Amino acid sequence: MSKKIAILATHGFEESELKSPKEHLEQQGWTAHIVSPESGSIKAWAEKDWGQEYPVDKTLDEASASDYDALVLPGGVINPDQLRTNESALSFVRDFFEQHKPVAAICHGPQILINAGVVEGRNMTSVKSISQDLKNAGVQWEDSEVVTDHGLVTSRTPEDLPAFNKKMVEEINEGKHEEQTV
Repeated sequence: MSKKIAILATHGFEESELKSPKEHLEQQGWTAHIVSPESGSIKAWAEKDWGQEYPVDKTLDEASASDYDALVLPGGVINPDQLRTNESALSFVRDFFEQHKPVAAICHGPQILINAGVVEGRNMTSVKSISQDLKNAGVQWEDSEVVTDHGLVTSRTPEDLPAFNKKMVEEINEGKHEEQTV
């Protein structure tokens, strides 16, 4: 069955953390849209310098969680820092949780989830530098390559992308997840 996945990003996303999941989703025969506050294109951060530009498929104003089967949040330092203070982005993210749809976040991507107020009581991982932020937000943080909690998939770094991509596809195939009970 064909699926449609939103990848929420803005300038400064870690290139491999958008490119690898997007390609993996498309290998399943699915559609992966880059959704951003900006129209046109957004520029990647590739480890130590600016990377390629990626075309934006839909702006946040044009996109709705109900149009998609799942959400992917790539990391990078700049990207989540911008998105986590954007109320439209936070509302978009919250809608996926309210609709019980799978969400996958890697590296610094979970910072957006903290500001969206959707992490308390969950089991998650992330890049080590934001582990305390997640713990402070009520997360059971663990240092593992991939952690899944009721349709929420999290990973630490680009080295974890193979496990992240595999688990993300598994959760998207499972579809909507029942509400978590704490």
